[in-house]
Amino acid sequence: MGRERELSRLRTLLRSSRLLTLTGPGGVGKTRLALELAGSVRGSRAGSLSLPGILRGLDDQLSLLTDGSRTGPGRHRELAAAIDWSHRLLDPLEAVVFRRLSVLGGGFDTEGAAAVCADGVANGVEDDEGRDRDGVASRGPHPTVRPEQVVRVVCALEAKSLIVRVRGDEQRGAARFRQLSAIRAYGMDRLAEAGELQDTWDRALDWLAGKSAEAVGPGVFADLTGEPLGQEQEILASAVTYSAARSDRRHIPLAIALARLLYRQEQLTAARTLLSGVLERVQDREDRGAALALAARSACLQDDHAAALAFAQEAVAVGRAGQQPAGLANALDALAAARLCRGEFADAVAVFAECLDVVRTLGRPLDLALCRHHLAWAMLQTGTTAQAERLMQECLPELAARAPLGQLTAALHTDGAIRLARGDLDGAERRFAEVLRKTPPGESFHALYPLEGLVIVAAERGDLQRSLRLYAAAAAIRQRIDTEPEAHWWGQVEAAVARVKERLPAAGAAAAMAAGRRLRGARLVAYALRGTEAGPAGRDSAHEGSPDGVGAAGHPPLTGRESTVAKLVAEGLTNQQIAAHLGLSKSTVAGHLDRVRDKWGVRSRTQIAVRVADQAAGRPESGL
Repeated sequence: MGRERELSRLRTLLRSSRLLTLTGPGGVGKTRLALELAGSVRGSRAGSLSLPGILRGLDDQLSLLTDGSRTGPGRHRELAAAIDWSHRLLDPLEAVVFRRLSVLGGGFDTEGAAAVCADGVANGVEDDEGRDRDGVASRGPHPTVRPEQVVRVVCALEAKSLIVRVRGDEQRGAARFRQLSAIRAYGMDRLAEAGELQDTWDRALDWLAGKSAEAVGPGVFADLTGEPLGQEQEILASAVTYSAARSDRRHIPLAIALARLLYRQEQLTAARTLLSGVLERVQDREDRGAALALAARSACLQDDHAAALAFAQEAVAVGRAGQQPAGLANALDALAAARLCRGEFADAVAVFAECLDVVRTLGRPLDLALCRHHLAWAMLQTGTTAQAERLMQECLPELAARAPLGQLTAALHTDGAIRLARGDLDGAERRFAEVLRKTPPGESFHALYPLEGLVIVAAERGDLQRSLRLYAAAAAIRQRIDTEPEAHWWGQVEAAVARVKERLPAAGAAAAMAAGRRLRGARLVAYALRGTEAGPAGRDSAHEGSPDGVGAAGHPPLTGRESTVAKLVAEGLTNQQIAAHLGLSKSTVAGHLDRVRDKWGVRSRTQIAVRVADQAAGRPESGL
């Protein structure tokens, strides 16, 4: 009976979904095909696949429903033929765009679709030969696609379910679309048959190379401040593979762009592997210097000190030979970072100072602020705290206004560490907490440093169990994401923890460590932020709604369901997990969360978790 309920749910999902709806003559949707495909899963495969597995199979594989029972209707074994039937109903222009879109794995927006699919001139055509009765020009046997035509065709293909809209992406900007894997594989076959594969890839490589150059911009520290092409990662990876196989001139800049993206995602081993291939091929001095500097930074984060120094020293040599100030400054910054990782603090200060001198000549305020921050961190390690503090006062306003989040949070941590060195525990705690509100632990290694800073603050205040819990939580995250802290900083953390353990019974210390290892996600953030003051930018009303449904002054109370959802958010559950736990749809959970945010005047899941934790402990609300 349970399996029948699952199958019934699958049929309902398919009935409400247009993903497998194939539009026939006269615009009549063939939803019956999707329902019958669901029904065909009653065979042996239904016993071995979960409902999510079946749904994934419908997306990813033609074979799921084409090699099963031979006793079912023939059309169940002919999903490919059904796609082919739908394709044959397209007009010539739609068919051309459809097959060219198959290159864009991972999804696309209309800008990318136009760049890759259009081979004509905007608002015109290159010649009038072969014009059909609809005014569509042809190049050889195929219609010429003008850029302004692509949006209309994309909408038509979506209406016919040959592409689907990616839900949620509208909030991040332009709408994005994708082809289901089975349909994309079919489109790729048609692209090859039409002899258009190479030309389509050529346009895709040009488009990606342009986006990569635009993302890097004119700044010095592209590894740290460039806008990574996250939404285009799948097509970028495919482009790197395709261009490498053909020794294409665009391979190197595209590979560096992908390595930069992997580095920003903290996929350091993958980034270094890719850069190794780049360094075997690269000839251009500027590209080589950029690849070496990025390899040095990646090696630093993996605690590979020897490799980091070797890469950075070669990068500096390349930069000096090329007489390119921006490239030299980037290489010097990487070399100073390598020196820091090795504990060679005086040498690091000297290299950062040279880097600062070079950057001053470039007239780029953000790069200058970044360089000042890096020098301040190195000076802190040498004990020149007053000079480090002055540098941070100079650079923080510019970083707060213009720096990417990762660089801003690193600078806030440095400022907190300086305050800690001066004995200003309250100021240090506020800075560390500010970082955690911006970047929760587990999302980035940048958040681990301030979490460890709170370990030291708690130890200095005598809050021994809190110090050990935070330490254990941070250490567990570092192990999971495979990143090492700088030795000097880690030495301070370990020294604080050693002092704490001397003052606690062994059983109490072990219990605190075990409790800390269980802290994750929003629960960890709520615990870490307990009692800390909110920064001015994060402060809302001091009177917020209560998670038990009792509203504070000026705010409506939460309903029982909203309270339950808020508590599950505080437990670290995702919307999907909450939906499964409560037997609701994901969209219903999202609606409850929207109302919780409105009633409490908060923006993030972290803030919800902190409110729940404060209320549960009977503490005054933190006013995040």
